[in-house]
Amino acid sequence: MSGSIPFYQKHHRHYDRGYRSKESESKMSLYQSSARYAAGSSSTSRSRGLKVSSHSGLEESRLSPIPKRAKPSYLAVDKENQIIGYVVPIFRGSEEFATGYSNTEETRVRGTSARMARRDLFTSGLEMERSELISRKEAMRESAQRISLSKTIHEHEEHFKRMNEDSLMHAPEFVIKPRSHTVWEKQCVRLHCTVSGWPDPRVVWYKNNVAIDPLASPGKYKLESRYSVHSLEINRCDFDDTAQYRVSAMNSKGELSAFASVVVKRFKGEIDESLPSPRHGPVSEYGITFQTHIVDKFGVSFGREGETMSLGCTVIIYPALHRYQPEVQWYRDDVLLTPSKWHHMRWSGDRATLTMTHLNKEDEGLYTLRVTTKSGYETYSAYVFVRDADAEVEGAPGAPLDVRCLDANKDYIIVAWKQPAVDGGNSILGYFVDRCEVGTTHWFQCNDTPVKFARFPVTGLVEGRSYVFRVRAVNKSGMSRPSRVSEAVAAMDPADRARMRGTSAPWTGQIIVTEEEPAESVVPGRPLELQVTEATKNYVVLSWKPPGEKGLEGVMYYVEKCVSGTDSWQRVNTEIPVKSPRFALFDLAEGKSYSFRVRCCNSAGVGEPSDPTEATTVGDKLDIPSAPGKVIPTRNTDTSVVVSWEASRDAKELVGYYIEASVVDSHVWEPCNNKPVKGTRFICHGLMTGEKYMFRVRAVNAAGLSQFSPESEAVEVKAAIGGGIPHASPTPPYGITVLECVRDSMVLAWKQPTFIGGADITGYFVDYREVIDGVPGKWHEGNVKAISERAYRVSDLKENKKYQFQVRAANMAGVGIPSLPSNTFLCEEWTIAVPGPPHDLQIREVRSDSLVLLWKPPVYQGRDPVNGFYIDIKEADAPEEAWRGVNTKATEKNFMTIKNLKEGETYVFRVRAQNKAGVGKTSEVTEPVPAVTKPGTKEISVDVDDNGIISMNFECCDMTADSKFVWSKNYEEITDTSRLTTETHGNKSKAVFNAPGEEDIGIYSCLVTHTDGASSSYTLSEEELKRLLVISHDHKFPIIPLKSELAVELMEKGRVRFWLQAEKISTNGKVDYVFNDNALSQGEKYKMNFDKNTGVIEMIMECLTPADEGTYTFQMQDGKATNQSSLVLIGDVFKQLQKESEFQRKEWVRKQGPHFIEYLGYEVTPECCVVLKCKVGNMKKETTAMWYKDGHQIKADEHLGFAEGVLKLEIAQISKKDAGVYEVILKDDRGQDKSTLNLTDQGFKDLMNEVFSFIANSSTPLKITTTDEGIRLYTFVSYYNDLLQVTWHYKDSAISFSDRLKSGVVGEQLWLQITEPTEKDMGKYAIEFNDGKGGLRRTVDLCGQAFDDAFAEFQRLKAAATAERNRARVAGGLPDVVTIQEGKALNLTCNISGNPVPEVTWLKNDREITSDEHCILKFESGKFASFTITAVNTSDSGKYSILVKNKYGTESGDFTLEITEGTPDLGITSYSTDADGNVVFGPNTPKEKMKTTVTGTKMQKRKESVTKTPPVEKVEDKKKSKGLKEGKKEENVVDDVAAEQTKDVKVDLADELLTADQSHGPEQTADSVEEPEPKAETVNE
Repeated sequence: MSGSIPFYQKHHRHYDRGYRSKESESKMSLYQSSARYAAGSSSTSRSRGLKVSSHSGLEESRLSPIPKRAKPSYLAVDKENQIIGYVVPIFRGSEEFATGYSNTEETRVRGTSARMARRDLFTSGLEMERSELISRKEAMRESAQRISLSKTIHEHEEHFKRMNEDSLMHAPEFVIKPRSHTVWEKQCVRLHCTVSGWPDPRVVWYKNNVAIDPLASPGKYKLESRYSVHSLEINRCDFDDTAQYRVSAMNSKGELSAFASVVVKRFKGEIDESLPSPRHGPVSEYGITFQTHIVDKFGVSFGREGETMSLGCTVIIYPALHRYQPEVQWYRDDVLLTPSKWHHMRWSGDRATLTMTHLNKEDEGLYTLRVTTKSGYETYSAYVFVRDADAEVEGAPGAPLDVRCLDANKDYIIVAWKQPAVDGGNSILGYFVDRCEVGTTHWFQCNDTPVKFARFPVTGLVEGRSYVFRVRAVNKSGMSRPSRVSEAVAAMDPADRARMRGTSAPWTGQIIVTEEEPAESVVPGRPLELQVTEATKNYVVLSWKPPGEKGLEGVMYYVEKCVSGTDSWQRVNTEIPVKSPRFALFDLAEGKSYSFRVRCCNSAGVGEPSDPTEATTVGDKLDIPSAPGKVIPTRNTDTSVVVSWEASRDAKELVGYYIEASVVDSHVWEPCNNKPVKGTRFICHGLMTGEKYMFRVRAVNAAGLSQFSPESEAVEVKAAIGGGIPHASPTPPYGITVLECVRDSMVLAWKQPTFIGGADITGYFVDYREVIDGVPGKWHEGNVKAISERAYRVSDLKENKKYQFQVRAANMAGVGIPSLPSNTFLCEEWTIAVPGPPHDLQIREVRSDSLVLLWKPPVYQGRDPVNGFYIDIKEADAPEEAWRGVNTKATEKNFMTIKNLKEGETYVFRVRAQNKAGVGKTSEVTEPVPAVTKPGTKEISVDVDDNGIISMNFECCDMTADSKFVWSKNYEEITDTSRLTTETHGNKSKAVFNAPGEEDIGIYSCLVTHTDGASSSYTLSEEELKRLLVISHDHKFPIIPLKSELAVELMEKGRVRFWLQAEKISTNGKVDYVFNDNALSQGEKYKMNFDKNTGVIEMIMECLTPADEGTYTFQMQDGKATNQSSLVLIGDVFKQLQKESEFQRKEWVRKQGPHFIEYLGYEVTPECCVVLKCKVGNMKKETTAMWYKDGHQIKADEHLGFAEGVLKLEIAQISKKDAGVYEVILKDDRGQDKSTLNLTDQGFKDLMNEVFSFIANSSTPLKITTTDEGIRLYTFVSYYNDLLQVTWHYKDSAISFSDRLKSGVVGEQLWLQITEPTEKDMGKYAIEFNDGKGGLRRTVDLCGQAFDDAFAEFQRLKAAATAERNRARVAGGLPDVVTIQEGKALNLTCNISGNPVPEVTWLKNDREITSDEHCILKFESGKFASFTITAVNTSDSGKYSILVKNKYGTESGDFTLEITEGTPDLGITSYSTDADGNVVFGPNTPKEKMKTTVTGTKMQKRKESVTKTPPVEKVEDKKKSKGLKEGKKEENVVDDVAAEQTKDVKVDLADELLTADQSHGPEQTADSVEEPEPKAETVNE
């Protein structure tokens, strides 16, 4: 017994031979014996070229001890393993049947031997099996136990897995799957399965993936479902029931399918000859060439929706082989058709038939029958037209078509369709989408309002259920018939479908289901890559990716929206979160912009939102396509016309085109096709012979149908024989030349045909042929696709071979006849250094004195790139020597205007290109052109209309019906309409500048096709553009000119005045006053005035309230001219104006009494005095002004004698103590007013900075002087303040002061002392005054001669000062005159100084005296010299002098002694002198004595000192002179010498004053040394 098992059992898990009874085993052995016999018969066929192999998928049992044998086969294949038929196995019931089947005695003998061998084999095999039976049973028992245990564990796991799911819900599971069956014809077969799942799954049976409908074939199919057991019964099976059957179980948790196969077999004698028959005998195709002929063809067919149509052809295959079946395929629009409920295909052996059971417009198209044999294939095609069924309501549109589901998800399905060609005479308002759940007959309308966009997302679906859809169109007349229903689609997440469906094994439909283990509840993360995938005015579709975390349990989504410009997010699906990562939003406001975001949620909570999308404006992004261009009909047959048209420009997602035809003068348009065609050429059938038709076309996409194209010319319907085509193809091109040649290719150029056939040339075709020894060969195609340029590279040529070429031109009417063969060209590579010839020379804008020549650069550049072109010209009839150049300098452009032509002369032109190597070959010569301005020639005119639109206008009087205006910039056709928009009406064309700018500068030209070169150009330069823009602005904005825009100002009492002034306005002018888009009118609140003479328009408001915040607009109109001006008063601007208005009102109230016109302020005088002042008004005599500082009154002004004036308070020398808050209060019986000035902190600092600025500006230039201590730099200021900050700089660096470098101030002098200067002190010095702003700097350069002179003077003064300090001096103590009574004693003492100690000599009347008893002379301690007379007598009267002398000089002091007679006093009389030597009497001196006058001073009496130093240089500075004048005055100048000495002494004193610093008092001269207080004198009688 064979170990192989049938194919329909090989995947059964529990199948084993041990389960069979002995009767079953016996019958099975008989079945396999027959199979082996069949295999043995097939071995004889191998020798005849027929190979029989097994394709049944049988598998040998591993437990069988029987050796391997040939597997039975039921398919016949050739040597290439191609299936060419099948073999029906023979079931033998008796020996007679086998004998009847054998045709020869040899076969019968072979059969008898085979039976004997099988009997012996059966006996031995039975004994072997018995011996192994016990061991096999034990192995099977152990295997069954393992299987049982594994099954128990599996069921246990599945139970707990289901228990963890929500409400015990789980996807469908097949407990028992359907089994495959092989049955005989006319038998019944029953497929059954057991399905579990919750909720209860819905089960659908399919045959070859087509749902089985029992009602469609009554009695054929029977479906039952009881207690989770589902069955399909097929009654009286026939050969067509051989198929793969699928049962699908679906619920909300998923879908699962199982497969089973049914094979229906026939007995030999009952095979229907009309069906494909299996091959029993040898059929060899090798060495046979089949010829296939399709006859009895179906023609162009017309049907109507709902009808049945059959297409058939008779196929003759020669030679005819019995039972040979070719491959027969049917196509519609090149798409292979498969059997379905809509299409039935049949092959009867010599005839192929396609039956369409229920026509719909989707069935319209080009049907092709393809019959394929081993020798090739043969095809035949014809078009099928399907018209709309009669409308249920008159005037209703046709039904939509091609309804399909673009995207299926858990929560929605996007349905798309195509619009019908027939709208019923009224435009279609929209479409309604209906849905129906599979298995039911109830249709539900999905949208309440019709949608115009041919795409709609259907929501509200039940997850896991399948639906079909249909669409209905509606216009104002009514509703159309519904479209054909779509294919069924399940509302299921695509990810779930992909996860639950695995790869299906053949026949069994094995499905692999994988489930993710539920993870712990975790709040999901953010969704990723959120984007708007589709946006229309009715809905917006969002899509995103789930968060990156895997294993999240039960993730669903919330969608939120936000209007752009706000931060308010609103949840869209508030009730139920969506499960699919896509969502459709409805009820969005058209024209508004929205942003969207998505949140994930599960049982653990709601996650963070995704990143929001960019703002999306609700509206149809897809525009309706533009109307197609020109329509050209061409005769075809007696009942058809070929219609060609220009495609719609910039059409997006184009679905196709609808063509309509109308009999001339009937005004009735009928559709030529009811299914959009995608090409631009269509054959319209079903026309009436001899009638004249016009055609029009419109494009369609999902957004809608375009406008109709222009109507075509009328064409008569008749066969196009004998040149009856109204638009003929072009004439042949000519002038074929070679532009470049390489080893295996050549670039050709040619000239345009002289006649293009009435329609624009759409392209060219190039043919070439090889020429061998002057004999041309066969023509070959150079290009398959038409080329638009008049230059083409022909490739795949052979080097050093000769070729000829021909070119054909094509337009929409067809391809013209080829040109004459060109000259013979040798294919060899060009190696010349210079460029090749330019090509495609064109002449434009021919005038009597000029024309424009255009060309294209050479294809062959040469060794270097082309850098210029030369143009040659000559008269047409002139010899070759007459060529002359037009330009002496090469031009880089590809065009040139050639001027100075002779009117009426005919010219020809050529062009040469140059590179660095030189000038290359000349181009082909142009056709002769006469320099004549043709009658009616017009130029481009520039116009600016009333709307300010700048346009270029061109008119042509010689246009034809096919003529077009072609606009170019710099002689390159304008294809980008962003800068320029063209409009054509009749024989006029206009090019409008969209937004004129510098980018538009250039040369614009317009060419009219299908004319004799009508063209013109216009140069738009920069100056011209500016001029046009000015004119455009004046026209575009006709406005009333304004002298001033709307402004606001405050008036008295805080009233607010809005006003503007028009430059010019007539008496008919009108003004509207608008506030926040609301008109204002005259009333208590608003006072309007309009002075038409001055153009002043004003509106006055008494006050402003918070309700007055907004925009104020004055709208003016004066005839056509208008203008308006607005003023926005919101936010801080309005608040400030309102505050100012309130302030002005309060100010008005304040000014009713005494008030400040100018509030308290200050100014600094040039003398650096600070004056506080304020201007007051409305004063009277009773008004008082009180001044306060820091709350304390400092001044009072009463009985002011002016009505308006200025109050002042002067601060002479300001200092820190003057800082404070100053106030002035005006007060009388009418009220009071107060003004405050804060001069503390920053206010005082600002004031002082202004004072410092005056001080700095009053400073004198920095000067250099010298003293005995060193060099001094100084400057004078008009006033010095202790708070003034100055900085001394040396070489731009601040000076660090020391004992050697000191600065100081003396009076108004600021100085810098450099003690003991050296050469290191040379350089640039500066003093910088800090005034809080930029400061002021005075500089002096102490170097060079200036330093040398100052240093030398310093050395001199230093020596003089030393001598002055050390010379002998009489410091004081001697009076000028001493009057004493006779007999008294006189004692005088004076101070002596000098180093070395001077010698002292006393003189009386200029004669030296010596010390004796009467006159005692003493000199003690080298400092005190005394003169004593013991008893004065009259002889002692006279002039006494003291003379002191050392090596540095001599000085004397003298006094006069007068002796009087009188009564002697008892006691002592004291005398003292002041610093100048004047005697001061004591208190006991008699009054008459006190009246004694002193006649002179010590300074006057002192003799001139003899010194060894030169006199000190006098200071000439005015300031010093002023200081000298302020010194102590001298009295009673005795003589000129004494006066001169006094003057010198004063000069010395002034110099000493200049040298004083802040830290040390200035040294005094000998004459100014402070004397010690004189000692009291005692007179003894």
